[in-house]
Amino acid sequence: MQLSAIRCLGSLKAIIAGLLLSVLVISPILRGDDILRRVSEDEAKKALTTKIAPEYPPMARQMRLGGKVQVDAFIDLEGKVEKVQILTGNPLLTSAAVNAVKRWKFTPFTMEGKPTRAVAGFSFSFTP
Repeated sequence: MQLSAIRCLGSLKAIIAGLLLSVLVISPILRGDDILRRVSEDEAKKALTTKIAPEYPPMARQMRLGGKVQVDAFIDLEGKVEKVQILTGNPLLTSAAVNAVKRWKFTPFTMEGKPTRAVAGFSFSFTP
């Protein structure tokens, strides 16, 4: 019986430690200046001030490789793309989309009248 109680206490300590770690790691995300606003692709496209089209990769063109690429663009307070995350797509095509989106610029997004970081999803279709 005592061994069971000791195991239970050990598990409880592990759970509490995990919760505390979660609070410490997550709390900066919850600060007002670090809120990340999800915007639709249409809304993001309306805010575009500089748009560079992806260049069809020569190797993909030679192989007559086509397909769809989906990415998330993380946009900073000034409207610059700080990171691009690949969601789906052939690696031969995704690099072209990522390289283009990294050069895009947006009118800064706002939340409650204040500039905010944003994330928007974009889709690209490559046809041979």
